[in-house]
Amino acid sequence: MADPTPALVQQYIAAGMACEQVQVEGDGRHFFATIVSTEFEGLSRIRRHQRVYAALGERMREEIHALSMKTLTPAEADAAQPAIAAHHP
Repeated sequence: MADPTPALVQQYIAAGMACEQVQVEGDGRHFFATIVSTEFEGLSRIRRHQRVYAALGERMREEIHALSMKTLTPAEADAAQPAIAAHHP
């Protein structure tokens, strides 16, 4: 089985849960995902990660060897944007 691409991992996550935004980077074995979803409202970071793992299901064991995540609600993502823009004129 070929290693999954970042685009494929992004599709897996988006298909498994409601996301306002999903961005995945990686090399086929190790991935970093930024996920913005209303499903994260009121959840701890651990519960948010568990939700993403549930969306990936067996793929997390069989295809994806390592996944780091930044999980944000839409409000958290909006609050982060001005800080990012301030540092990148």
